[in-house]
Amino acid sequence: MVNDIHIFSLKYKLPPVLFVYKPENSRYIGIKLNSETEPTPTTLVYIENKWKEHYPHLPFEYFFLEDVLNKSYDSVKRNSEIFRYFSFLAIFISCLGLFGLVAHSAEQRTKEIGIRKVLGAPMRSLITIMIKEFLVMVAAANVIAWPIAFYVMNKWLENFAYRASIGIYLFLLPSMAALMIALFTVSFQCIKAATANPVDSLRYE
Repeated sequence: MVNDIHIFSLKYKLPPVLFVYKPENSRYIGIKLNSETEPTPTTLVYIENKWKEHYPHLPFEYFFLEDVLNKSYDSVKRNSEIFRYFSFLAIFISCLGLFGLVAHSAEQRTKEIGIRKVLGAPMRSLITIMIKEFLVMVAAANVIAWPIAFYVMNKWLENFAYRASIGIYLFLLPSMAALMIALFTVSFQCIKAATANPVDSLRYE
């Protein structure tokens, strides 16, 4: 009896396994290496010499179990990289769109901002008015995206027999990051509009 070990990908449940020792049917010899105390090249040379000593008629070929296990997750790593690149691209495009929307809104409300400044509205109030509108939009977008993201992640994790749970922090952290990005993008244009000379915007009124 031995402890449970995963001989297949984590996509599959751990099946009952019976180990039978039959030297005549053996295809591989498993060797556990201690890489901390022995250099790998020296160890491989030693193993090869011993192999040729006992099996001179068979070629010496070897592979590492770690490489075999990693290869079973190549598709997962590849999909992860693709999603990462497209996520960065989507964030970049979203920031450009948000920046353009804020610039357009600030341009449309130039006279309103000028009138508020003439009437004594502080800069903090002007910036808050513009930022609040866009932060509400970003917050609403996050609320809509949460159930969609949860459904997609849950469907993907169904491919694995052993999987991590989806915690609330997986949604809060990206949402906070999105709000911070939106706040930074909006603040730049808002401060620029709020600090403009009201005479320029009210010159023709």
